[in-house]
Amino acid sequence: MADTPQASTFDAQVFHEVFKASPIGIAVENLEGQPLFVNAAFCSMLGFSEAELKSKHCVEFSPAEDAAKDWALFEQLRAGSIDHYHLDKRYFRRDGSQVWGRISVSLMNCNPALVVAMVEDITERKLMEGALRDSDQRFQLATQAGKMYAFEWDVATDKVLRCGDVAGVLGSSGEAPSTRQELWARIHPDDREQFTASVAERTPENPDVQISYRLLRPDGSVMWLEKTAHAFFDEQGRVVRMLGMVTDVTERKRAEETLRQSEEKFRSVFRDAGVGMVIVSPDGHFLAVNGRFCEYLGYSEEELLGRSIQSVTVAEDWPGFSQKLSKALGEGRSFQRLEKRCLHKSGSIVHTESTVSLVSDSSGSPQYFVGEVVDVTKRREADEALASVNRRLIEAQEQERTRIGRELHDDVNQRLALLSIALEGLEDDPSAVPNRLSQLRQEIDEISSDVEALSHELHSSKLEYLGVIAGIRSWCNEFSERQKIEIEFSSEVATVLPFEVGVCLFRILQEALHNANKHSGVKHLEVQVTEQSNQVQLIVRDSGRGFDVETAMKGKGVGLISMRERVRLVNGTIAIETKPMGGTTIDVRVPLASERHSEQVAEAS
Repeated sequence: MADTPQASTFDAQVFHEVFKASPIGIAVENLEGQPLFVNAAFCSMLGFSEAELKSKHCVEFSPAEDAAKDWALFEQLRAGSIDHYHLDKRYFRRDGSQVWGRISVSLMNCNPALVVAMVEDITERKLMEGALRDSDQRFQLATQAGKMYAFEWDVATDKVLRCGDVAGVLGSSGEAPSTRQELWARIHPDDREQFTASVAERTPENPDVQISYRLLRPDGSVMWLEKTAHAFFDEQGRVVRMLGMVTDVTERKRAEETLRQSEEKFRSVFRDAGVGMVIVSPDGHFLAVNGRFCEYLGYSEEELLGRSIQSVTVAEDWPGFSQKLSKALGEGRSFQRLEKRCLHKSGSIVHTESTVSLVSDSSGSPQYFVGEVVDVTKRREADEALASVNRRLIEAQEQERTRIGRELHDDVNQRLALLSIALEGLEDDPSAVPNRLSQLRQEIDEISSDVEALSHELHSSKLEYLGVIAGIRSWCNEFSERQKIEIEFSSEVATVLPFEVGVCLFRILQEALHNANKHSGVKHLEVQVTEQSNQVQLIVRDSGRGFDVETAMKGKGVGLISMRERVRLVNGTIAIETKPMGGTTIDVRVPLASERHSEQVAEAS
């Protein structure tokens, strides 16, 4: 492909920025959990400014449950019971949305003692399994190779207090430089002017600094360090103290140098990424796309180059996405995980999720956007399918409650009312008591029997107190009598079945018998419970009309879905053999030795 005038800007620096590691969120807090310093990545992650985050307490960022867990560990850290901890927790963004973060918190034994919290955005990891994003991969590399320490510099005394991996970063076999002047003497001569200016240029309006510089270690090696710090001022606006973090970024600098030396090597990294990658001009035209992005939309690379983002975006989604790009261009900011619909070459809709960063030159002029694009169509379809199933489950629950309420009101309640009227009649005519007493007792017994049957539909106490097999047998007898059908029950089970397995089999049996009685058209059903090969097997069989399983699964009912979910919770299997006018056999098998999720099953029952 021939280079265009726009594409000519694709020198090694382009791919250096594409490959460059995403920064990790870092917060330095006191022992009361009050943030003293937060970096730009943490601000970007939560959508707050640094001043807003520093004005909050650490537990204000999360839902109450997560905050309680974090604070309990924080108090152990503060008490000295532990010196670090890790926790996955949710965070509130400024817009009210939530993100997931993996927080790694360590106590730094300096004076005053500080707490360092490193927060990795793991929202995508929580939402879906699969390929890790490039930023996550680069973060893992950085945490494996990187070293860092926190520092506090007192300007009046020139003393520097440090805590963390000081020896590993500075390479000091003995004591590290105790003053800033001593450290300055070990900075590479070409970087000393920048190092001095990083303090001289600080003002109350511009208190933050982030610079990279080289350090000459005692063994003669050269290390690249990155300093991120915040300056504090007196009433006259003079710097009196500086607090920050120093990170060993030598490996990253070496990697960047390697990137600059081989443009083609890192063009390959860009093109072979496991997610869609694009480079877009400030006016919204594609300058480069990788193969995965082409696969998403069905276009070739040549077809996409020079086209605009708008041309492959659903018209209704373009205004919002365009506004995001314009805001990023005007403010020099990035945005993450923005969903929009794209148009496939075939005309179909592709749901995508984009993370976009603006790359500027050394003077701050915008050069291009670098974007990661993920096809989330299947995830969206799965979410919609799950929402549909949940809706159907709720509707089924409401229908069942309505049925129970109707039976209690229209049947049991009316019969009790008639019984009350009959009893009042006996008060007026006591002589009729001997003749009517037997009939009234029979009516009471019938009402009691019907209420008991309704109760057993909701929860079989016999299952709990008599055991699984006895409880199932008893319910089959009751159902047979109520529905006037014949149920041929047989059992060959020697093991005392766990209660959660019994609940699973009982609920599936209920659903299967109700369905067979309602739809099969026959009055003879078979129920078998057997034990073999360290598993229990339930078979419910009829010789009736049968049905189409796929059609039933797509219908309004949730009986089959409920059966399959219950079996899944106990690590079992369910097979349904049926065909129109060919009868139906439901075969459920549950292992007796494997670990089961008892709590989930109990909740589902």
